[in-house]
Amino acid sequence: MRKLRLLLLPFSLLYGAIVFVRNWMFDKGYLKSTSYDFPVICVGNLSVGGTGKSPMIEYLIRLLKDQYKVATLSRGYKRKTKGFLLANETTTASDIGDEPLQFYSKFGNEIQVAVEAERTVGIEALRSLPIVPEVILLDDAFQHRKVTAGFHVLLTPFYDLYANDFMLPAGNLREPISGAKRADVIIVTKCPPKVSTEERTRITKKLRPKADQKVYFTTIAYAETVQSEHDELLLSSLKDSEFILITGIANPKPLLQHLNDQQLQYTHLKYADHYHFSESDINTIKQKAGNKRILTTEKDFMRLQGSLDNLYYLPIKVAFLADEAAFQAQVKEFVEF
Repeated sequence: MRKLRLLLLPFSLLYGAIVFVRNWMFDKGYLKSTSYDFPVICVGNLSVGGTGKSPMIEYLIRLLKDQYKVATLSRGYKRKTKGFLLANETTTASDIGDEPLQFYSKFGNEIQVAVEAERTVGIEALRSLPIVPEVILLDDAFQHRKVTAGFHVLLTPFYDLYANDFMLPAGNLREPISGAKRADVIIVTKCPPKVSTEERTRITKKLRPKADQKVYFTTIAYAETVQSEHDELLLSSLKDSEFILITGIANPKPLLQHLNDQQLQYTHLKYADHYHFSESDINTIKQKAGNKRILTTEKDFMRLQGSLDNLYYLPIKVAFLADEAAFQAQVKEFVEF
């Protein structure tokens, strides 16, 4: 792996230089970026996949939806449609993508869930609806510089800090580390349940935030129950027999660790992030599962529901290790300004 990284390093330097110049042109105004006079919050990262954007979007929805009309706007990764689309009761993952469908399935008509690759077009379309959103949450738009969000939330995983990474293709960074300066807050995600104050201080120094950037630390809070379309079971009840685990996410390691900590027995079928399950894949899973229960992530459930029997997902939420009230106050202060 080290030799491969060394071979790819020249390409990373070239790619990094191109992205650096692009960012500089946006910063100096040579490339156009649109700002807005209403709250637009961007949740994103510097690296590809697996930082916990969807749970953070859901956290912000819960924080704001009772006081404001909230809309989410995503690209709709790997959807089979094009253009602006607003989720409704008949929408599928093929229509809008698995993560936006997850938002709509969870919150329904409490919010508006939309997809559009061109975020400026999507924002204009949302603001033209009969019910005009008061706050728009941009999912995975940190590199979408054509939009200048009013508040940027930058995520980086505990075990894969952007400070330790390289530019693509030698590493996983979409843009140079210097891009972190655009963030209003930096959140270290997927931390162990307990991280000492000393460790948090060490990581904060490693990330080198600006004086006005606050660094927060969160972990994944797993539900005590697993859910299907029509049923709910205690996670601990899965100890009774072995089950099949299906993951199509960027980094399943935290989930595997949690299941192992619960002393559960399972066979893991691992697929690529946002994997499209073909009919052949479904048949293979059915053969391996037999009469066993099948557990998956909530995101994968959006693509698999209706195709497999005995299919359950394990819900997750964001949990702050410290300073949650300060984060909420910072977000609400921006929205209310």
